[in-house]
Amino acid sequence: MRAIIRKAEPKDLAAVNHLLEQVLAVHHQGRPDLFRPSGKKYTDEELLVIFANPNTPVFVYEEDGKVLGYAFCIARTQSSGSLQPLKTLYIDDLCVDESTRGRHIGKALFEHAKAYATENGFYNITLHVWECNPGARAFYEALGLTPQYTAMELICK
Repeated sequence: MRAIIRKAEPKDLAAVNHLLEQVLAVHHQGRPDLFRPSGKKYTDEELLVIFANPNTPVFVYEEDGKVLGYAFCIARTQSSGSLQPLKTLYIDDLCVDESTRGRHIGKALFEHAKAYATENGFYNITLHVWECNPGARAFYEALGLTPQYTAMELICK
């Protein structure tokens, strides 16, 4: 078994789209009021632009030629009158194929993103986790992440 983590390429479109469908299904199950039962977060054209942009690195975990997971990242720079200026690597999405979960692929992807952030002078890594996905929250907490702030909502029907 040969596994590598590398930047996403155009040849990865089908595999990434398959994983994006799995993420949508989890979110739809947890919050059908917000997430549609099917659809695409990005068009193929948008994905190709994301893959090519150095400020939006997408890392894929590939094993024996098959993509089994990804981490979508976004480089952000924080600066305002009251906040310290700093670079943040935001993990927009991290997914491991449902058939291979529990094999530490997600941890490997996160560790790769952490190494990338360290090597490229980022101050921190941030991400959002939906409250309707307690498994994801436990996963991130096990990796050492702690809440930075809490977003709250009131649904007005």
